Amino acid sequence: MTSQPEVEHLLRELAPQVLGSLARQHDRFDACEDAVQEALLAAATRWPAEGVPEHPRTWLIAVARRRLIDEVRNERARRRREETVARLEASDRSSVPGPEEDRPPEHDDTLTLLFLCCHPALTPTSQIALALRAVGGLTTAQIAHAFLVPEATMAQRISRAKQTIRAGGISFEMPPEARRADRMRVVLHVLYLIFNEGYTATSGPHLQRTELADEAIRITRLVHRLVPSNGEVAGLLALMLLTNARRAARTAPDGSLVLLADQDRGLWDRAAIDNGVALIACTLARGSLGPYQLQAAIAAVHAEARRAEDTDWREIVALYELLERIAPSPVFTLNRAVAVAMVRGPKAGLELLATMDGDDRLARHHYLEAVRARLLDMAGDAPAARHAYRLAARRATSLPERRYLESRAARLGSPGPAPQSARSAPASRAAPRG
Repeated sequence: MTSQPEVEHLLRELAPQVLGSLARQHDRFDACEDAVQEALLAAATRWPAEGVPEHPRTWLIAVARRRLIDEVRNERARRRREETVARLEASDRSSVPGPEEDRPPEHDDTLTLLFLCCHPALTPTSQIALALRAVGGLTTAQIAHAFLVPEATMAQRISRAKQTIRAGGISFEMPPEARRADRMRVVLHVLYLIFNEGYTATSGPHLQRTELADEAIRITRLVHRLVPSNGEVAGLLALMLLTNARRAARTAPDGSLVLLADQDRGLWDRAAIDNGVALIACTLARGSLGPYQLQAAIAAVHAEARRAEDTDWREIVALYELLERIAPSPVFTLNRAVAVAMVRGPKAGLELLATMDGDDRLARHHYLEAVRARLLDMAGDAPAARHAYRLAARRATSLPERRYLESRAARLGSPGPAPQSARSAPASRAAPRG
């Protein structure tokens, strides 16, 4: 017997590999993706009771291929139906466990699949959404949440993206080096989003989805091997390693959130930190800077502080200022506000935060109110802090983050009338991250 969580973890790891293998052989991404989803559902139903087969990847490919054969048989209007079915069935008869289906992960087709999803024929939004589904394993609902759109809208976008690939005759192959560079920005952004969803889940009862974070790191390593001289690829990998090194310390035994300042740094993965620091130090020495490299540099400053009070906040403020000049983002400004508060006091941080009131990019998130609450708490304004914590908690979709915000509000006492400073603040949805 294999537990359901173990099966789910294995299926998440195998899904992009199976889809990549099937798409490479049959060059019909949309049909292959549907077939793989059916195979994953069959495995999720059968494996916990029957046990995981000796060659799970081959099992999934075989089941998905049979689903694909059935789908082709049912396409009565498709020309040359009989020839296509015959070709698939011939391939199916020869698909015994071997090097093609069970080759090690570092030689799988996941990277080719990722570049396919980032094809320039697709819109930027469709590229990211399709890759998050096909490579990252996120559900349509999770992707919709990340884009702040209804699930039905996101389902239509993903469907249109698959239709574009099919109608355009886009083949499943790694693009030549000259065109590969054009897609790298989207590839890195997708991997960044997958890692973020794994490190702090946007919804659900658990703070982290470790299988997603691990998969993002694994694929980023593949990209780094492909282009070892690319500073932003190295920066993203370093950022993931340095951030993920804190994983064991981010939750208490009861699953509740532990903020960075309160974490037991003895639980941090020092090997991962050393690896990440060495990687970003080598990358920064090359010259040109990008946003992933700067974020990794900030993560390195945190990681190298053995105690929270040893953190070089002045260096972090300077890095965030440079980061905002290169890649303006309200999230970076929020983080800089916290760093400024640590250097010049909470009032200075709140003044910076006030410049973001009314920013439409934060209107549906709780980041702004969560950071405001923290700085008001530092300033000793308990009523305003309590109100901001409660406002952020109502909009948090991650249960551990919501509970943390509620606990902070409760610690500050019973609510009274909302203070004027808090009532004037816009609603948002975000949470502190460790």
